[in-house]
Amino acid sequence: MIEDKLDVVIVPRDGRLQIYGDSKRAHAAAELLDSCVEAIRRGRAPTTHDIGCALRSAVADRSNASDALLSEAVIVTHRGRPIRSKTPAQADYIRALRSSDLTFCIGPAGTGKTYLAMAAAAAALKAGEVSRLVLSRPIVEAGESLGFLPGDMFDKVDPYLRPLHDALHDIIGPERTRRLTEHGTIEVVPLAYMRGRTINDAFIILDEAQNCTPMQMKMFLTRMGLGSRMAVTGDITQSDLPETQLSGLRHALQVLDGIAGARVCRLTQHDIVRHDLVQRIVLAYAAAEEGSPPGRQAEDQDAQ
Repeated sequence: MIEDKLDVVIVPRDGRLQIYGDSKRAHAAAELLDSCVEAIRRGRAPTTHDIGCALRSAVADRSNASDALLSEAVIVTHRGRPIRSKTPAQADYIRALRSSDLTFCIGPAGTGKTYLAMAAAAAALKAGEVSRLVLSRPIVEAGESLGFLPGDMFDKVDPYLRPLHDALHDIIGPERTRRLTEHGTIEVVPLAYMRGRTINDAFIILDEAQNCTPMQMKMFLTRMGLGSRMAVTGDITQSDLPETQLSGLRHALQVLDGIAGARVCRLTQHDIVRHDLVQRIVLAYAAAEEGSPPGRQAEDQDAQ
């Protein structure tokens, strides 16, 4: 994988690995191999997916591209799987979630914006840093009308909030999620139901924030009470608002630029950690929106 992606040749000789190729890429390969060896010595062998994510960062000429292989776990899931950063930008994002009162994360689908925020929130709850989690999303239909939905209010909004439940189930398990929800320790609510509240001692996450209006975003941000932290995630290229409506996420990034206590983390296609095809899909759509032939941008990225 390293040879193919970095266009180098790796030869084992006399108990050493010799790397041939462009000096910059050979150096990147050496750093990556060193990190792999160190990770193995620490008892956690990198998977092919871990190495693939590190290689994308290396090809993008990011500094410390292989550091994520040595990163500490944010939390260990109920199945015993550690959740850790897989790219340098994700590592910066996790540091921001741990240290900042308000963290914005902008990036395309598959970059771990919401999942890492949920993991950091669960870790903060487990460590006693907060006493509850409050998770929210704006209720906006994505391109099609679902029409009338049967049931009470919770039944009607559940399809919109289901991705948040899915992440919780994956991280802390369905049974514990149910218990904590029943006790009020975890609350998953539509954004509209946040109005008028002051939320203390909580980790508060707003997902799909590109679908907020500026007034909704202001309302959400001003819910923060004492001892609380907030994470706001979204993809400003995928707003489901009417074309004439300004996204509250885009507006907030302009208004709050440089404000003390707030951090903005930007993830790119190089940070996509889902199936490799997701990265190619994102690149193809970006190329189409820019007017270049489909697939050309992905080819250019590989060439780089």
